[in-house]
Amino acid sequence: MAQIFGLHFSASTEMFLLTVMAYDRYVAICHPLNYTTIINPQRCFSLLLLCLTGGLIHGICQTVIVAQLPYCGANVLDNFFCDIPQLIELACSDVYVAEMVTVVNGALIALPNFLILLLSYAIILATLCGRFGKDSRKALSTCSSHLTVVCLFYGPVIFVYLQPSSNSQVNKMASVIYMVVTPALNPLIYTLRNQEMKGAMGKLKQKFTRLLLDQRE
Repeated sequence: MAQIFGLHFSASTEMFLLTVMAYDRYVAICHPLNYTTIINPQRCFSLLLLCLTGGLIHGICQTVIVAQLPYCGANVLDNFFCDIPQLIELACSDVYVAEMVTVVNGALIALPNFLILLLSYAIILATLCGRFGKDSRKALSTCSSHLTVVCLFYGPVIFVYLQPSSNSQVNKMASVIYMVVTPALNPLIYTLRNQEMKGAMGKLKQKFTRLLLDQRE
C-alpha cells in the first residue's frame, strides 16, 4: 500500500507539474512583457503547493480504494512493482466497482491536465504562427523538450490506467516506460538544449580527448 501511495502521489504530482510548466511557457511566449509579474516567486510557490496537494489527495484516494478490498489466496503480482491493476486481480470479491472508481479517479487527474496541456500549446502555436524568424524558432525549440516529456509520460499512463482491463504483458512494457525510461531520459531531454550544458559537454569532450592524446604520447 505504501508503494502504491508513493507511485500515484509522485506520478500525479508530475502531471500537475507538467501542466504548470505548460502554463509557464504560455505566459512566456504569449505575454512576455508581463511574465515577471505573473510568474513571481509567490505564485510559483503556490502552484507547487497545489501540485503537491493534488498529488497527495490522489495518492490517498487510490490507496484507500484498494486497501478496502478483501485479499485471499495468491499473493504474487503479475508486474515489476505493486500497482492497482495487478493488485485488484488478487481480490477475492467483485472488483468491478473498485475498478471503475480507480479508472474514473485516474481520468479526473490525467484527462483535465492533458487537455489543459493541449490547449496551452494550441494557443502557443497559434501565437507563433504570426511570428516568423529566430525568436519563433527559439520558442518552438524551448517547447519541444517539454512536449517530448509529456508524450513519453502521458502515453503509457493513459494506456494503462484509463481502461478497465488489458493485456498484462503490454501493461508491463508501458509501466517500464513511464517508471524507468521517462525519468532516465528527463535530464537528457531538458539539458541537451541548454547552451550552458552544451558548452560544458564540449569542454569535457576536449579535456577527455587531450587526456587520451597525452596517454598515447
